Amino acid sequence: MKNSFHQVALIEGFSFLFLLGVAMPLKYWAGLPMFVQVGGWIHGVLFILYNFWVGMLLIRREMNFKEAVWAVILAFVPFGWRWVK
Repeated sequence: MKNSFHQVALIEGFSFLFLLGVAMPLKYWAGLPMFVQVGGWIHGVLFILYNFWVGMLLIRREMNFKEAVWAVILAFVPFGWRWVK
């Protein structure tokens, strides 16, 4: 299950980077808010899935509390998914 979590973390991380690096500049510089609306919704669903997965790993004792806290904190950092163990 932890291997699948790394895949979810990777996808969620790329959705965050897309939102920050592509969608937000297109919204503010090109006047195209649709990328933020759609990308934000997709990222939100992936973020919830990511945190759900952290909770499941914590319940199954495949991740300790300290690792879980770091996983949640790193979800707010661009490229943070690279350090999730």
